[in-house]
Amino acid sequence: MEHLPDLPRVVQLPDGRHIYTDPASLPATFTGPQVVHQHIHQAAPDKTVQRIALGSGVGAGAVAAGVYFGPLLVAALTAMAANLAFLAFLAVGLGWCVHTVVKSIGSDAGAAAVKNVRKARRRR
Repeated sequence: MEHLPDLPRVVQLPDGRHIYTDPASLPATFTGPQVVHQHIHQAAPDKTVQRIALGSGVGAGAVAAGVYFGPLLVAALTAMAANLAFLAFLAVGLGWCVHTVVKSIGSDAGAAAVKNVRKARRRR
């Protein structure tokens, strides 16, 4: 054990506190502000398109444009598809309504209903 350096020893005082026996060997206390280096990492994007583009000799500008405009294009196409789906649903609904009205008016029961409404209007 003679090869170990002399370390400051800790002694317990009668009041229960612990102190070092050699205050000169204590580490210096830091008086300035503490700087915390925090690195925030995000998930890496899928780089398949960039690797293919760079491997085929396309410049970095084209890769950057693809990275920027690719998701933008997908978002725009999705919005257009949603609008078209809504318009198609609206057209089907209106078509069904028109079909139902025309079918009911064109039948015998519809013709009788039209006659009854005309008679009721004339009586007023």
